[in-house]
Amino acid sequence: MKNIRVSVLFVCLGNICRSPTAHAVFRQLVDDENLNEFITVDSAGTGDWHIGCPPDKRSSEAASQRGYDLSDLRARLVTREDFYLFNHILVMDKKNFTDVTALAPNDLKAKISLFLDYSLMAKESGLLEVPDPYYGGDDGFDRVLSMIEDGSRGFLSSLKNEHEFLRD
Repeated sequence: MKNIRVSVLFVCLGNICRSPTAHAVFRQLVDDENLNEFITVDSAGTGDWHIGCPPDKRSSEAASQRGYDLSDLRARLVTREDFYLFNHILVMDKKNFTDVTALAPNDLKAKISLFLDYSLMAKESGLLEVPDPYYGGDDGFDRVLSMIEDGSRGFLSSLKNEHEFLRD
């Protein structure tokens, strides 16, 4: 039973700020817990402005200061195949949720959720969405990173509760 895999796709608008940050943070958590063999991680966007581009420099810098590496990530679009390849598609805001569910085929495999559904910090504060820091100041990237760290820990905990093979 140890060969079962869980696949996770993080989605935001342009795939240069929030979703690649979540990708890197969650990937690091998975690595820290030696679960790379069982959990795959990717990220994508619903808009095509940045396809092939690295994450926003401000996202990369904020992440780097906390020990996360975004350097290997490149923006891509959500595809129809993603709904069959991934078990979980976690979106950053309600607009992403609407856009992704509109693209979803009727027979999709993936469970589509708001990322902050897994965040203890968000539940305590009433937040539902990870705000897009792109047009804000640099402090927005640190705030978003904190939200993503909390949501990632919550999501990994949820996966462990759901899948016994991740707890062994």
